[in-house]
Amino acid sequence: MDKYLSVCGRRATEKIIEKSRFITHSEHVENEEQAKAFIAEISRKYSDATHNCYAYIADEGASLLRFSDDGEPQGTAGMPILEVLKNRKLVYTAVVVTRYFGGIKLGAGGLVRAYSGCTAENLNAADVRSFELCAEMRYSVDYASAQTAARYFKNSDCNVISCDYSDGVIYTVAVKAEGEAAFTAKLNDLLNGRLNSQKVNTYFAPFSL
Repeated sequence: MDKYLSVCGRRATEKIIEKSRFITHSEHVENEEQAKAFIAEISRKYSDATHNCYAYIADEGASLLRFSDDGEPQGTAGMPILEVLKNRKLVYTAVVVTRYFGGIKLGAGGLVRAYSGCTAENLNAADVRSFELCAEMRYSVDYASAQTAARYFKNSDCNVISCDYSDGVIYTVAVKAEGEAAFTAKLNDLLNGRLNSQKVNTYFAPFSL
């Protein structure tokens, strides 16, 4: 997989349903350990709540997933949260919905609608991005070529991470992996072959939808 959808950062939303207070948090997580740490943090923060229900998908294939009803009737909280994540095709994402019971029972159907609805509203407000595989490249150019290279980077779909000066100019640039070869070849042509390039790393980086 060279791309996936996930939330970027953390988002908190709140809603009152039949006098019950629902507080929803979503967060980007890189692995199951981060998902568990996020859930534990929210559960500690709202330790006096009636329920802290959650679901997460912690891999790109949506096979590493967990959910919990945390005392709500079975199938009325954790699974509805998880289904929203699946329907949105979001991975590496964790959601915790905290409930302070307001005295009015919602029934099984009402609970499903409440937990799925709170999750959906939170994700609507979240910063959802496409995480795409990037190549971190190191481009070395002479001083005469630096301005041309800088202009090329500015007008291209890439991210200049750093620019270092020594015997020449060394740019560290993140570019989408699928287009890296063409990106580098075009830059080399612009510089009339006066380019030294090296792939430093590959990783997933967020891009706006």
